[in-house]
Amino acid sequence: MELTRVIVILAQCVWPSWTQVIHLTDMYGTIKSPNFPESYPKEIDLQWNITVPEGYQIRLYFKHFDIEPSYLCEYDYLKVYSDTEELAVFCGKENTDTEQVPAGDVIISPRNVLSVAFRSDFSNEERYSGFEAHFSAIDVDECRDRNDEDLACDHFCHNYISGFYCSCRYGFLLHSDNRTCKVECNENVYTERSGVITSADFPKPYPKSSDCMYRIEVEEGFQITLEFDDTFDIEDHPEVTCPYDFIKINAGDKEFGPFCGEQSPGKIQTGSNTASVLFHSDNSGENLGWKLTYTSTGSECSPLAAPLNGHLEPLQSNYVFKDHIMLTCDPGYSLRQGDKEFEHYQIECQRDGKWSSDVLLCKKKESQRRHRSLPSILTNQILS
Repeated sequence: MELTRVIVILAQCVWPSWTQVIHLTDMYGTIKSPNFPESYPKEIDLQWNITVPEGYQIRLYFKHFDIEPSYLCEYDYLKVYSDTEELAVFCGKENTDTEQVPAGDVIISPRNVLSVAFRSDFSNEERYSGFEAHFSAIDVDECRDRNDEDLACDHFCHNYISGFYCSCRYGFLLHSDNRTCKVECNENVYTERSGVITSADFPKPYPKSSDCMYRIEVEEGFQITLEFDDTFDIEDHPEVTCPYDFIKINAGDKEFGPFCGEQSPGKIQTGSNTASVLFHSDNSGENLGWKLTYTSTGSECSPLAAPLNGHLEPLQSNYVFKDHIMLTCDPGYSLRQGDKEFEHYQIECQRDGKWSSDVLLCKKKESQRRHRSLPSILTNQILS
């Protein structure tokens, strides 16, 4: 008898019998072996294909299970799979080293489809009552279960029945792909003479799918210097120059970059009073970004010497655009410009590197000259 069974099984592997397929699309239901709870027939090849809407999974569990046992379920068996992924193979009445029954197990499909295949061979030596199983559609918690980075939300994920949606933190915008959070950063204008600029969220990973323009504009006569922090991390490529994310800098008629990777650009002398820093990021990557400090230095004016009997304040080794100097004289002296007399006089270093005025001379005040000549007048009168 055993030899005959083996021969028939081998024959069935070579010439498979016709399979009856039952399609189920309800949100819940019951699957039973034929004639349940009576003995199931011989030579059954039956398959239930369960399909529920996208956004759901299928939950399957058994309330009764009694199928002919055999080594590795070679004779009669029930197989559960999703698409081509085999989830379980059952037979027998209880678990053994070579046989497995569902017992209280609950099977959850990875997707919205699940198939249950039941097969019996040509004979049953005993009476086996078969099985009763129940299935139902359950909502997929995409926020909890989604492992695909390309489909996960950047910031916040909100689950609802049969779906989910993404939202972003304050200051960010949801990209048209409905999952990526980008920043609106094209109106950043810096007019102070010095400052700090960073990628959004630095030193945390910068937003994806963003194009940020940072514009620095200082008064003519100043030249901007950019200095990047040593912490510099922008997605790059080992063979192609900055194909994904990058920084480019335009200053006057000069262009610097693109920059990417982990090597900081260091210090950049732009030679201009305006600079535009463009930062582009694509839709992938978890890089930390960048930070730069900018300063502006004015045109230098030549150092000045104090006039005779006069003083300069402040007295320093060099002067640059917008610096002021106050000229004053010793007591009894005043500054002269033509027929005008000043107690103090201010001059300014201009954008072209020239002073707004020459240094005035300190001359004796008119009243002092009159007081000093009076004794000689009296002496002349007495002698006469």
